[in-house]
Amino acid sequence: MPRHRILGIDPGTNILGFAILEIDGNSLNLVHMGVVKMGHFNEQAEKLRTIYEHTSAQIEMYQPESLAIEAPFYGKNIQSMLKLGRAQGVAMAAAISHGLSITEYSPKKIKQSITGNGNASKEQVAAMLKTIISKEVDDSYLDATDALATAVCHHFQMTSLFGNTGKAKDWKKFLADNPERKWRP
Repeated sequence: MPRHRILGIDPGTNILGFAILEIDGNSLNLVHMGVVKMGHFNEQAEKLRTIYEHTSAQIEMYQPESLAIEAPFYGKNIQSMLKLGRAQGVAMAAAISHGLSITEYSPKKIKQSITGNGNASKEQVAAMLKTIISKEVDDSYLDATDALATAVCHHFQMTSLFGNTGKAKDWKKFLADNPERKWRP
């Protein structure tokens, strides 16, 4: 099976977490992960430009085929949700401009996929990632481990939907690649 890379993003306007996950056969390899800190910017536009430029740079450097991004969750503060939505949208725009497929996952879905518990803490997710990934996972920034968890969740979802390839992007392609799995009356 050819290598496949996923860019995972945990969007934020003060701290954005990112991770590049490479799937090589049955092996999940962490290529790169980190955070972009933007708390020092005064203007929202500066933060959004930074998100776009950083996401584009990661895509150009590591050549992922897909973006897995955490969806903003509904909270009591509507302004925070709007800011998160903008951060998510800008990261998605960067991915679209580079031709990546995009999938978003709720925080609960990501936690469920990694730990088996949709209400797991960020620390529990980070601890479980250390057992899943074949390279040491630095959990000093939980936004970065959340991004990695998003990428791993995407891999798990693609594997369960489309067999062990992780490459099919829709049912039409999956059925073309796996004609024996097509239902016939």
